[in-house]
Amino acid sequence: MKRACAVLFLVIATGWAPAASDLALPNRATSLKFAAIGDNGTGERPEYDVARQMEAYHARFPFELVIMLGDNLYGRQDQRDFIDKFEEPYRLLLNAGVQFYAALGNHDSPSQRAYPPFHMGGERYYTYSKGNVRFFALDSNLLDAKQLAWIESALRRSQDDWKICYFHHPLYSDGKTHGSQVDLRVVLEPLFTEFGVNVVFSGHDHVYERIKPQKGITYFVSGAGGQLRKGDVRRSELTAAQFDEDRSFMLIEVSDDDLFFQAISRTGMTIDSGVVHRYTKW
Repeated sequence: MKRACAVLFLVIATGWAPAASDLALPNRATSLKFAAIGDNGTGERPEYDVARQMEAYHARFPFELVIMLGDNLYGRQDQRDFIDKFEEPYRLLLNAGVQFYAALGNHDSPSQRAYPPFHMGGERYYTYSKGNVRFFALDSNLLDAKQLAWIESALRRSQDDWKICYFHHPLYSDGKTHGSQVDLRVVLEPLFTEFGVNVVFSGHDHVYERIKPQKGITYFVSGAGGQLRKGDVRRSELTAAQFDEDRSFMLIEVSDDDLFFQAISRTGMTIDSGVVHRYTKW
């Protein structure tokens, strides 16, 4: 069933490069504020550096949740590893009440589904709402018929203003190591366009990239929360913005029909910012 209205989305880059540690978001009292990290779970110094920047920005921009875009833990994933590679790096954010909602990456153990701080509820894929936004965390490692039926049903039922999907493997990416996951795009994109998905976040390529809107949907790759592939982005007609020189994370603010975003390096430098406008034509 096609939507009765055509929903258009326009990404406008600000054209302004804030100085280090500047907040480029409106920070409105009633907005939904969240962060995004991908490919972070190394337990090494760069992951801690990103976490420290997240803490510094949280003091000024009190985001309530963090979406995790997969590869949440690398290597061994015993009980101690959940502490060393997640709880310790983000301890101050966890203590402040920030909640983390994980999607599974190709390096992640199925045991993560039962780990309470990841809020997966034992499932490979799930949905939840915050304010006027509904989030859909998918498992792009195994996009079987059962999950596809669930995605279609969940998207169809949603009456939320904003629909945001996130998962590990990007449908669009200019990363040289992995790039666009075209087989997933063929299956998922028709559902996203039919049921009005607004924004999609993925990781996997260890870079930051913003893709020019594709069929009305804005795509972000944020896969440098702990890992980095320096010089890995090859610019193309898809590229709106990219950064492959250091680790990074994202801050996002949804206020009515606007979604503001800011990508920040582990040194606190703003590497991209702008706004996605949502409006409806009847």
